[in-house]
Amino acid sequence: MRFALWFKTGLREWPQYLPLIPILRNYSRDDFNHDWVAGLIVGMVTIPQAVAYAFLAGVPPQAGLYACLVPMILYAFFGSSRQLVVGPVAVAALMVAATVSEYAPQFSDAYLGITSIICLQSGLILWLLRLSRMGGLVNLLSHPVITGFVNAAALLIIVSQLPVFTGIEITSTAKPFAVINELISHVDDISLYTAGIGSIALAALIVFPAGIVKVGQLCGFKLTTAHPLCRMGPMMVAAAAIVWATVSEGASHISTVGYIPGGLPEFKRPPFELALWIALLPSSAAIAIVSYIESYSIGTSLAARQHTRVNAHQELIAIGAANIGAAFTGAYPVAGSFSRSSVNFFSGARTPVSSLICAAVIIGVLLFLTPLFAALPKAVLAAIIMVSVVSLIDIRSSRRHWAIHRHDTITEIVTLLMVLFMGVEIGLAAGVLLSIAFFIRTSSRPNLIPIGRLGNSEQFRSIKRYDVQTLPEVLALRIDENIYFANALQIEDKCLKRTQRRTGTHHLLLVCSSVNMIDATGLQMLTRLNNHLLSVGVTLNFSDIKGTLWPHLKAANLPSNVSGEIFFNADQAFKHFAAEAQAIAASTPAPRD
Repeated sequence: MRFALWFKTGLREWPQYLPLIPILRNYSRDDFNHDWVAGLIVGMVTIPQAVAYAFLAGVPPQAGLYACLVPMILYAFFGSSRQLVVGPVAVAALMVAATVSEYAPQFSDAYLGITSIICLQSGLILWLLRLSRMGGLVNLLSHPVITGFVNAAALLIIVSQLPVFTGIEITSTAKPFAVINELISHVDDISLYTAGIGSIALAALIVFPAGIVKVGQLCGFKLTTAHPLCRMGPMMVAAAAIVWATVSEGASHISTVGYIPGGLPEFKRPPFELALWIALLPSSAAIAIVSYIESYSIGTSLAARQHTRVNAHQELIAIGAANIGAAFTGAYPVAGSFSRSSVNFFSGARTPVSSLICAAVIIGVLLFLTPLFAALPKAVLAAIIMVSVVSLIDIRSSRRHWAIHRHDTITEIVTLLMVLFMGVEIGLAAGVLLSIAFFIRTSSRPNLIPIGRLGNSEQFRSIKRYDVQTLPEVLALRIDENIYFANALQIEDKCLKRTQRRTGTHHLLLVCSSVNMIDATGLQMLTRLNNHLLSVGVTLNFSDIKGTLWPHLKAANLPSNVSGEIFFNADQAFKHFAAEAQAIAASTPAPRD
């Protein structure tokens, strides 16, 4: 019966797992007019980036184009973002290169086999997070950790492209400082042709957006650097470099992309070797989480511009499906691309159909135009990569974090340094552990705020910041933290010390309006605190206890064992203690003269 009910529910709700279906039901010709233009523009922007990121990842150039086919199509069907473009990205390419280079030489069949395993594992991990409803685990990568990681990754990527950019052949590629040291020691081996074409391409890419804006102004058009035409720099520079390399005699002195096999990718099953799968699993998990966070962040920012939302759970399914599709088509891990998604948005894309149009452009290139890219200089690809990743570097966040919360800046810097010196996975792990350590350190020092009544109202505020009314025999403390193993002793010590310091105190009132969780250690502490206070003639009382905490309190028999009372709120508690004080005063005989 239960299976039948689940099956009927699944049949009824299956369209929500394919967001493209309801979109197509209401699709109009006007939507298509916008989508095909955007898809065509994104396709032209994608081609040089896909080839460049393939070399960055250490895979053949066609693998970068393959990463724009099945993964892009699958995301178009499963993704909840209407403008997000999925495919090869710089950060994922760097993580792949850092992982796979330990097991196989670059540009080899074994290398591609390992990247397909990483794709499959990454996709399955994301699906597992969705099935187990553990997508919240990705929140362990806080914004400072992500910022530090991305900044370090951008620097690593730029350094990794310097040998290609200068034409210097080096042997050390694992550590950035080893690469720089070897480049300095071989500075006499710089290829003037290679460095020259790379520098020209770099300069052209930098000035291209401003140049398009200037030309538009001269022609009477008001353009900004966000306009799709300003994002066409990589395609224009690549085309110009291909023409130059084809007709110039100097092209024989530089390294080019070379032969790119035409045709569509073949469907191949990733190799299975248990020891290799186990060894790759930690790196695959890191790549999966980073790819998801990067994609979700981009999709959310685009959705906010249109006052819509992105479904976080559906994105786990969609990014997972895209990577699984990449695993069987000779590609490597994919994620949402910030640059191409921005081009897609500003080109007027309305639905994921624009991604399908972009995939059609890639198919046309693979079938008919791959011979044109054989003459594309690798130095130009290096320039495209360097310009693309410079935009990822975020220095302002460090200053902002230092002004807001210095622990965030420390976490960001430590993550950056660890990624640079120790590697991507170790750097990410160090950043996560440090952020958790700072969280525990902060929560282990809970704030216990003495409070009083604000005027004649039912509101209670800190006695240090407001002019409030207090009762001489009552010490009211608001606990601004959850009560658990890391701070239980601190809370107990502070309660006892403040009670002892405040003469005439007969009642301790703990206001729990900010307490959302109490663990076993916290419950034991409260029982122990109750006994200590009782031994010195002070009752322990509670107020503002949330409903979710009652089962835990009852399981520890705290309501029946507490020496004082448990009140609905602080206002009720103060009224009770005030009435009690008046009754005691009325029953006490006046002293005789």
